[in-house]
Amino acid sequence: MQNKGLIKLFALVFGLVCIYQLSFTFIAGSAEDKAKAFAKQKISEEVENYSSLREQEETRYLDSIGNESIFAGITYNTAKEKELNKGLDLKGGINVILQISVKDILRELSNHSKNPAFNQALANADETQKSSQDDYVEIFFSEFDKIADARLASPDIFANKTLSDDIAYDMTNEQVKPVIRRRIDESITSAFEVLRKRIDKFGVTQPNIQRLGNSGRILVELPGAKDVDRVKGLLQSTAQLEFWHVFKGQELIPFLSQANDRLKSILKPEAKKTADSKTTEEEDIDDLLADTEEEETQGENPIFDLLVAPGNQGGPVIATFALKDTAKINAYLRMPQVRSLLPVEQKYAKFAWGLVPEGSETIELYALRANKNNEPDLSGSVITDARQTYTPVGGVAVSMEMNGKGAKKWEEMTTVAYNNQSQIAIVLDNTVYSAPGLSKGPISGGRSEITGQFTVTEGQDLANVLRAGKLPASADIVQSEIVGPSLGQEAIDSGMMSFMIALALVLVWMIFYYGRAGVYADIALAVNILFIFGILAGLGAVLTLPGIAGIVLTIGMSVDANVLIFERIKEELAKGKAQVDAIRDGFRNALSSILDANITTGLTGIILLVFGTGPIKGFATTLLIGICTSLFTAIFITRMFIDKYGKNGKSLDFSTAATKNLFKNVNINFIGKRKIAYIFSGVLIVISLASLTLNGLNQGVDFVGGRTYTVRFDQAVNATEIENQLAEVFGSVEAKTFGAANQLKITTKYKVDEEGTAVDNEISEKLFKSLTEYLPSGITYSQFSAGGEDAKVGVMSSMKVGPTIADDIKKASIFAVIGSLIVVFLYILFRFRKWQFSLGAVAAVFHDVLIILGIFSLTYSFMPFNMEIDQAFIAAILTVVGYSLNDTVVVFDRIREYFNEHEGRRKFDKIINAALNSTISRTLNTSLTTLLVLLAIFIFGGESIRGFMFALIVGVIVGTYSSLFIATPVMYDTAKKNSEDLLKKKETETAEEDIA
Repeated sequence: MQNKGLIKLFALVFGLVCIYQLSFTFIAGSAEDKAKAFAKQKISEEVENYSSLREQEETRYLDSIGNESIFAGITYNTAKEKELNKGLDLKGGINVILQISVKDILRELSNHSKNPAFNQALANADETQKSSQDDYVEIFFSEFDKIADARLASPDIFANKTLSDDIAYDMTNEQVKPVIRRRIDESITSAFEVLRKRIDKFGVTQPNIQRLGNSGRILVELPGAKDVDRVKGLLQSTAQLEFWHVFKGQELIPFLSQANDRLKSILKPEAKKTADSKTTEEEDIDDLLADTEEEETQGENPIFDLLVAPGNQGGPVIATFALKDTAKINAYLRMPQVRSLLPVEQKYAKFAWGLVPEGSETIELYALRANKNNEPDLSGSVITDARQTYTPVGGVAVSMEMNGKGAKKWEEMTTVAYNNQSQIAIVLDNTVYSAPGLSKGPISGGRSEITGQFTVTEGQDLANVLRAGKLPASADIVQSEIVGPSLGQEAIDSGMMSFMIALALVLVWMIFYYGRAGVYADIALAVNILFIFGILAGLGAVLTLPGIAGIVLTIGMSVDANVLIFERIKEELAKGKAQVDAIRDGFRNALSSILDANITTGLTGIILLVFGTGPIKGFATTLLIGICTSLFTAIFITRMFIDKYGKNGKSLDFSTAATKNLFKNVNINFIGKRKIAYIFSGVLIVISLASLTLNGLNQGVDFVGGRTYTVRFDQAVNATEIENQLAEVFGSVEAKTFGAANQLKITTKYKVDEEGTAVDNEISEKLFKSLTEYLPSGITYSQFSAGGEDAKVGVMSSMKVGPTIADDIKKASIFAVIGSLIVVFLYILFRFRKWQFSLGAVAAVFHDVLIILGIFSLTYSFMPFNMEIDQAFIAAILTVVGYSLNDTVVVFDRIREYFNEHEGRRKFDKIINAALNSTISRTLNTSLTTLLVLLAIFIFGGESIRGFMFALIVGVIVGTYSSLFIATPVMYDTAKKNSEDLLKKKETETAEEDIA
């Protein structure tokens, strides 16, 4: 081996760099452990709400030591910034994909056009998008083009004052479209920047926010975030700040009285009519009201019977109602028969609800002085700065500053309010935060303040969103994953246990099988692990549970390079070569197989990285890093130790007494048994196809959309009983035991098409009410849904995937599988120069994938662990593809070597059998090592990846079989004619030479 000194220097320096990078993780972890110990000592478990109090103490402790040197000048704050990032499944937290509403952007660009063609195209686009993968704007354009004589450059659509610099009246639709696409992209970029600014101020370490292509989707990951409602509010708040003049409450009382009387005459006949005789309008009313039984028994006054308290004299509040009745009041106030009762001066009144104080069950109703266009007197776009402050009596407030234009308008508004002794409502996202009056005259200078009954955290968040600016359009959460910190800690514990057990098994096996050479391989493996974690830390990559699985799988597969090398050295020694020559030739001859095997696996990893999302990218990242580092350590680090040991003539055995003659004289007629293998595999494939046709697959929410909750109870529960009970509430629902008998995975498609926090909360509350009898007595909804650090029962994690994004995920997954097969086919064709080799490899891969799918289809209904077909399963399939190809390529490489040596002088089937028998030791050794690793992860690695590991275990077994009995026989049957012709030609040439 040339340049040993340079390789030693590189390995030493790189190892030190990796240790340095990982030191930040240890320093940060040590400081956080001390903070937890300090908080536990200070706050007893007997204290109410001890979990959140401990969290506050931990934060204070870490803030106090943040800039103090802990080791070699490294502070906690510095270490925290550079530590190895832990993903959602290990640390807990929130992961969401937001869909910026392109429809809202189009409306805004058109100045909320009332043009019939424009609005018809939007409505049609809404329907079409449900079954289409195209971007919304392209669907809109397509629908608009279908409308006869419709012009995008119409003055009442996009040829307006706002777009006058870009769009002229005489432009064609095709000329307008690029302008609109660019404006939409700018708006989405603006939304991205607004969200990034909000998140930067949120206080979560190592947040991640990124745009997902051109779809208008934005991925936000907040590891460690615990307050789900706060995060959702922060992300989805459009921050549409408005200032309105507001009616005094008593001005609307006559209207309420008339509305109450009018509703009496409307609702009494309604209750008596049958469903068949209802008009469309009455049916709409009925949908918005409470159930029929409640309607029939309600009092004589539809509005006044719901009134909790009237507004104060002279104040802006009309009345106070119960939170549960807001939908009903909204329905009443929207009815044309009711709105027609408003007097002329109140004709355009806009009703709005106030901010609900924490713990309150009532809410106040206001009436804003709107105009014909429903535009506010002043918008929040004039705000230049906002910060959380306090009122003179110690209440929380948000102070704001305006630009010159806003200051002038604000002074005009406050002058009118002061002169009329009226109020100005400060409205954020259609909620009235406050409606103060003015007692000291108009306000100049553009300063204003929002007060309300909210906490310091709420005040800080409000100031944050106002300072960052408003979103250009609404943002709906189309996919979300929430993992409680306690579940994350369990994942770390189970992941580390599986890691240590798998590592121990591999280390022991290598020593058992290869003796002292195995010790050198173990040292290389330890260096490999150091390199992997060091690179992950240095790159700022995120370590996830599938990522740990990727590292552990890399451990199992990385020994393959050493196995290939050691087996080749043993072959060279068996030929009678000197040890030095055998080692040199063994490394050289094994290199081709090692590179081919790792490149095919690496290509699969790249496909995963390109098409995967979230944890799958983490798996692919660690797999690719592991392939690179294992190649270096196996080829160079192991070689250094072996060369050093043998340089003084010491004899190095590459086996032990127990394994010395193992697989030495194997002589299996693989080609002769191929027909039996074809029949056996054919039967398995037919069974698999039949099951896939009849039973199908248990598709996860990743692929079909829906919501899933991992719920833990304080005792064992009956999944079937709970499923039946939940079905009465949600209709379509599935409940399966997930791990221990006291934990269920509950999946439902209830209201899967509806977006928004309100729907999420509604479903979560229904779930809590349905499960109350199985939960500890006295548990509250907030305790059930929080999933805090010390949570023992309740929702431990949850996930939501909208149907549109589920289709996208499924589509990307199919592309990933097909793409990997095409890439691998082309690579093998390039390396082996014969299409028969590519055909054999791809046939084996199809064989493996079909059988795995068949096994999952046959067994998902009774297996005691999760066997959903989701993104993790696709990762498993692609990993199996990579592993199967790894094995097949090594076999093919040896066949090619033997074929080149004996071409035209030996029968093709003899060459193949000899090649297969010579690699049987390596094939079984690698497969056994990998299986030991996978079994360790399967048993000890946690419930969330058990189905993933099961697919890999089946894949390794089937892949090993297919490389011997499918890939090679298919290649043989398609190439044997050419080989036989070549053999006959060679025999003829030899005979002619003998005659001559």
